[in-house]
Amino acid sequence: MYIRSLALSNFRNYKEAEIEFSPGTNIIYGSNAQGKTNILEAVFTAITTKSHRGSRDQEMIRFNEDSAHIRLIISKRNVDRKIDIHMKKGRGKGIAIDGIGIRKISELMGLANVICFSPEDLSMIKSGPAGRRRFMDLELCQLDGIYLHKLSAYNKLLAQRNALLKQIYFKPELADTLDVWDDQLVSYGSEIISIRSEFLEKLGEIIRKKHLSLTRGNEDLSLIYNPSAEKDEFKESLKAHRETDLKMKMTGVGPHRDDFSFFVGDIDLRKFGSQGQQRTAALSLKLSELELVRERIGDSPVLLLDDVLSELDSNRQNDLLESIEGIQTIITCTGLDEFVQHRFGIDRTFKVEDGHIHQDMQ
Repeated sequence: MYIRSLALSNFRNYKEAEIEFSPGTNIIYGSNAQGKTNILEAVFTAITTKSHRGSRDQEMIRFNEDSAHIRLIISKRNVDRKIDIHMKKGRGKGIAIDGIGIRKISELMGLANVICFSPEDLSMIKSGPAGRRRFMDLELCQLDGIYLHKLSAYNKLLAQRNALLKQIYFKPELADTLDVWDDQLVSYGSEIISIRSEFLEKLGEIIRKKHLSLTRGNEDLSLIYNPSAEKDEFKESLKAHRETDLKMKMTGVGPHRDDFSFFVGDIDLRKFGSQGQQRTAALSLKLSELELVRERIGDSPVLLLDDVLSELDSNRQNDLLESIEGIQTIITCTGLDEFVQHRFGIDRTFKVEDGHIHQDMQ
């Protein structure tokens, strides 16, 4: 699977733009703040419906415009498929596949798969748990339609339960209805916990081997799932936290509070790892994600490297570059310096200047 082309209209700083990609390695270069990352964001949004930056739809619409459009054409098993994403201020996304509108995001998820690696990912290990939960959710939603459905339902129930907790402050008699919401929350939440546990167990097997290779056998890395509540104890945990939830007017226990940790032996890298250890573990995580996706879908995902090479030392750069052979890769960087030009093959290059894309002559 690979991306053939991308067309943008009023997306970020692009009024109109088109780009034809190579199935191999594509380099997008230019000075900072010219729009390089916006191209990757458009690709990621078209495939997942979400920005890899966590941006809202209205933030991706060009300044002083009311709507934006992304068109992505992918080739999958020698068949071209077209994805259209239309964003309009004050309204939800419009999504069409091959010109036919869809009502459920699940109809899009899995049509293509994408992995993005950015400088922010290098700090995933030492940052708060929200980024690590987002990593799990983005990957699982691409791989598992059931998970997407369960997570969507859980989040809606969570929002309704939190709204009820606020109402109970003014109408205490509504507290009797909490049991009904709790039963539904537990039903979906328990399945989310189970799927996440299985995912991290499989990812942990892969990351251990990757990390041993990256550290030349010196570090044995493991992933530890830290659910806010165990699957079989979720209902009891909700009951135990009810008084606190009523006081805080929000749900304090459940998959929305989950986390996972990185350990080398008995050492928690988030608390005690050096910056070098944390960055190597983050690289191991991304390379393991890539391998897991290839194994699950029987094909290669598109890999987006958003100005991440400049953040890695030469050894980690080599480890990453050796892993992208045979995968469509779109890389952003500030310039075609010597290490880019001579350390691995480049199939197509594009220069970005102030929202305009210029393909270099090959």
